[in-house]
Formats: sequence, C-alpha cells, structure tokens
Amino acid sequence: MDRINAYSLLTEYTKTPGLLKHALAVEAAMRAYARKFGEDEEAWGVIGLLHDFDYERFPSAEQHPYTGAEILRDKGVSEDWIRIIMSHVPSTGVPRDSQCAKTLFAVDELCGFLTAVALVRPDKKIAGVQAKSVKKKFKQKAFAAQVSREDMVTGAEELGVSLNEHIEFVVAALAGIADELGL
Repeated sequence: MDRINAYSLLTEYTKTPGLLKHALAVEAAMRAYARKFGEDEEAWGVIGLLHDFDYERFPSAEQHPYTGAEILRDKGVSEDWIRIIMSHVPSTGVPRDSQCAKTLFAVDELCGFLTAVALVRPDKKIAGVQAKSVKKKFKQKAFAAQVSREDMVTGAEELGVSLNEHIEFVVAALAGIADELGL
C-alpha cells in the first residue's frame, strides 16, 4: 500500500482532527527513524500513518488493532506490516521483533505526549520543546494522564537510545511537519 491509499484509508475511518494529526506525527517520526537506520522510509511512514486508522471506530481493547488488521488483510497489506501494527499495542502479545516494530512502539505514545507538551506552551510550537521540559511534564501524573510513561521509557530502551535523545529526535521530526500538525 502506498501513502496515497494509506491516507485515503486513514481518512475513511478517522474524522477527528486530533487523531489525524497523531497519525501524521507518527508517520513523520517513523520516516525520520527510517532515514536514521537506513530503512525504507516510504514503508515505515505508511505503517506509521496506518497504525491507529481503526481506533476512532473501534476503540475498545477487544477491537483495536484487531479490526484494523482484518481490514488491512482484506486490502492486501502484507502480513509483515500487519504484524508490526499489531505489535504496537502491548496487550496483543505480538512481539516487537523488528526494528520497525520497536520504532513504531517507541514513537506512538511519545508523539502524543510531545503534542500535549507543545499545546501548553505559550507559543504552541513543537520546535521549542526541549527534553528537559518534557521530562518535567513526564513527572506530572495528571498531565496527559492517558499517555503511558512506562511505554515511552520502554520504547527508548528497545531502540537503544536515551530518553533524552529519543525525545529530541522525535521533536525534530515533528518540527519538520509543524504546519500540518498545527504546532
């Protein structure tokens, strides 16, 4: 599946602006890491774009990402891609056994958290977000309470980078599409 078809599928199933922006953020982070690791930027970006495409319609733990996986199978998406998308949700039990799967898991929650951090800044700009301020917010349990801090830490560990390095890398990736994200 190419980006045009992936975006079409995403927007068919997802209407909420925040969820669409999250998909774009994850796509940007995945593309940036693909470049860093010398991997297929297009494939990684499409996987990032599609990872939560079913979430708005099928948000329960019993449905997401299982329903999405079936839809992707029906569209002829490779089992490798489906496995990677399945693995980003720890409760599926699908192991993150590839660099792409580890990366998707690592950037998913962090993208959401970074967006929240940027939105509480006076200028609402992602470009000015620093690891130090993210880690301060990280300690505030009520801030973006739905975002798993444990998953963010585990994600950086699985990538073999420090949390600070991971934060800075993803901030830079999101800053590259700041206009699309409204940040």
